[in-house]
Amino acid sequence: MTFINACRITEVKSGKGKVVDVNGHKIAIFNDNGNFHAFDNMCPHRKGPLGDGALDGGIVTCPWHGWRFDVKTGKCATMPVSVKTYPVKIEGDIVLVDV
Repeated sequence: MTFINACRITEVKSGKGKVVDVNGHKIAIFNDNGNFHAFDNMCPHRKGPLGDGALDGGIVTCPWHGWRFDVKTGKCATMPVSVKTYPVKIEGDIVLVDV
């Protein structure tokens, strides 16, 4: 695994997401009560920006059409699809993602 610096932990407030570019990939990073998760920013439905979605109880809702995804698994709660997830680790105050 090759972990790449994505952002600082202070850039992603608890209960929020942030879109970052990691090696040319738009990745949505979420802070779920201090647990960081990363997956593709693009919703498979209409390419909506998942990183701008609302996070509640470990589920992010796409702001465009309401599809909901588990931040741990990337699985959609409303349709039989998923988004690609990426391993995350924290070193100091840096969020690292393996893309």
